[in-house]
Order: sequence, then structure tokens, then C-alpha cells
Amino acid sequence: MDISEALPIERQQVFDTPASPEHSPYRGFVAGIFSGAAKLTVGHPFDTVKVRMQTSSSAQFRGPLDCLLKTIGKEGFRGLYKGATPPLVGWMFMDSIMLGSLANYRAAIKSGFYPYRDTLPPFGHGIAGILAGWTVSFIAAPIEHVKARLQIQYNAKFSKVGVKYSGPIDCVKKLLNNHGVRGLYHGLGATILFRTFFFFWWGSYDIITRQLEQKTNMTPMFVNFWAGGLSANLFWLFSYPSDVIKQRIMTDSLENRRFKSWREAATAIGRESGIRGYWRGFVPCIARAFPANAVALVAFEGAMRHLP
Repeated sequence: MDISEALPIERQQVFDTPASPEHSPYRGFVAGIFSGAAKLTVGHPFDTVKVRMQTSSSAQFRGPLDCLLKTIGKEGFRGLYKGATPPLVGWMFMDSIMLGSLANYRAAIKSGFYPYRDTLPPFGHGIAGILAGWTVSFIAAPIEHVKARLQIQYNAKFSKVGVKYSGPIDCVKKLLNNHGVRGLYHGLGATILFRTFFFFWWGSYDIITRQLEQKTNMTPMFVNFWAGGLSANLFWLFSYPSDVIKQRIMTDSLENRRFKSWREAATAIGRESGIRGYWRGFVPCIARAFPANAVALVAFEGAMRHLP
């Protein structure tokens, strides 16, 4: 039996291989737009609070709720969507490349290492996740770099005093003019390391999906929703400290760099805040992870089912 025939249609659409008649790069790209838009709408306010918590001192915000209230009070609700344009534009490419490369890596691993098995084991899904994470990092790094720099501009609602970047395009221009392509890609190594933890995301997604399919009567949409949300939470539990370090590197001054390496950034966080410093901003992150990724996967699957 062909492996694609053993999977529900929703999983075929996500993990279809180039040899499968279901595979369509066009549909994957368009569906990625819906996924990215859903992820941004649900998750960006949480992400803004997370980044501000990660890159600020403990004296600036007492906690995520205090950060949320101060952001709204000084900048309005629009402040929660600062830096939203880069991921909105980028996530449609990122999600498409992530899912497309994941399917291709999965097929290559299956044919190369598990040719006599009917299905790819969770470990294989995890390795495919790592490779897909590394692939998408080359698009994600500049997008996340620009987003982070915009998110930490603490200007008041009507004041532009002290604002370094007027928007994402202005930020990109200034980074390129002042620091070249290397400046725009500042934090690429930390981004690749962070996305290595995709092993836990896609490995657990496969396990949870199979368990829900076998032991519940959920519809495919709800299976995707719960598997997507729960696996995203597991991913963040393993990867969060590396994300804190990545954000510190990305928001470091490029003129007077404080951190010359990932290790220096990691050491500085521990020295300044102890173990708790590696988990600063975790509450808004984990609160965002489930709904944003669950809804994004449902949006992707829904688009895949209805596109010609």
C-alpha cells in the first residue's frame, strides 16, 4: 500500500510527496498565505509581549500582564501589532517553504532509510523537521530580525521622538545601508539553532496525530487543531531558552555589539537574571503557541481542501 493511501486526506495534503498525485506546489503556496495570516492575527500580540519581556529588564515590566497594559496604555492596541508587516509578508513564504520542504525531506528520509516500512517513524519526522527548520531559517532570520527591532521601539502613542525606524521597509533600508547583508542577517546562526528544536515539534505532531486518530472520534479538522496546538507547546517547552538568546542577539546594537557569539549572549542572561532569565516572557509565548499554531494548521488544511 502506498503510504499516502494509509493517511487521512488532511495529512496527505500536508505531507504529500513529489511522487504523489496529490502534491501541488501551487496549492501549498496559496494555502501558506492563509496559514500565515491566521498565525499573525491570533499570535502577534502575544509575540510582541513575549519579545518585550525577553529583551527588557525586570524593572521595566513586572510581568506579562503589566507589559500588555503598559503597551496598550502608551501605544494603543496598534502597539501590540508592531512589526506585524514583516511576518505577514514573510509567513506566507515561510509556511509554504516549511511544509513543502518538510514533505520533500520526509519522502527522502523514507526512501533512503526506511524503504521497507509502511510509514515513517516519529524519529524520521523529527529529522525532517530539523532539515525543514534549517531551510526556512534563511527566510525567517531577516524577517524576525526586523520584527524584533520594531517591537522594542517603546514610543508613545502619538510621539515619534526617539524612534529609529519608521517601519519595516525603513528598518531594512537602514540595516542594509549601514551594515550590509550581514547586518540584515544578524542572528542567522541563532535562528538555525533555535529551529533545530523543530525535531520535537514535528516528531510529537506525528505521535499525537496518530493517537488522536486511533483513540478518538474527532473529525480531521479537530485532530489537526489539537495535534498542532499540543505539539507546538511541546516545541516551545524544549526550545524557549534558545529563543530568548536569539532575541537578545537580534536586538543587540550593531554599532556597539555587546554579544560577539551565541555563548556570550547565553552567559550574559544567566549572569544578569539567573535561570529565570532564560524563561522570561514564557507565559505570553506558551499562551500564544497553542491557538496560533492550531488555527494556522486548520487554516492551511481548510485551504488545501478547497483549492482546485
